[in-house]
Amino acid sequence: MKKRLSLFFIILLVLSLTACGVRTESIQSTDEKKTDKLAGEESDTVREEADNKHMKLQMGEYVFTATLASNSSAEALKEMLEEGPIIIAMRDYANMEKVGSLGTNLPRNDEQITTEPGDLILYQGNAFVIYYAPNSWNFTRIGKIEDVTQAALKEALGNGDVKVTLSLE
Repeated sequence: MKKRLSLFFIILLVLSLTACGVRTESIQSTDEKKTDKLAGEESDTVREEADNKHMKLQMGEYVFTATLASNSSAEALKEMLEEGPIIIAMRDYANMEKVGSLGTNLPRNDEQITTEPGDLILYQGNAFVIYYAPNSWNFTRIGKIEDVTQAALKEALGNGDVKVTLSLE
């Protein structure tokens, strides 16, 4: 009788464990579906955010697209641009950049940067700078003009003063 009772409990234990295993797999597949759904929603959000991270710069007949940086300075500039385009009168400085006043202060996120052609920089919180040659200093990166060469940028900016229109795409 004890052998039968022991055998019965062993069989019952095996069946219980097997049932738990099936239930666990069922829960895992439900969790995986939830995770897949969340991942899809997150990728949509990331895609939307990426679409909102672009700015257009127009200098006369030349139009460039820039990708905005991920910081509070670029976000503040984007909020300004949501109100409408901004026109900045820019002048040449030291044969490496064009600089102009934004007319307001933005949050600063200064860091040591060596600029490259196409870098968009916030200087001292209120100056917008387009670099066409390298420079090293503590700046706030606002963005980067996409797919531009130094020669193309210098041609668009010209030798003297220039008006640059910033807008969202």
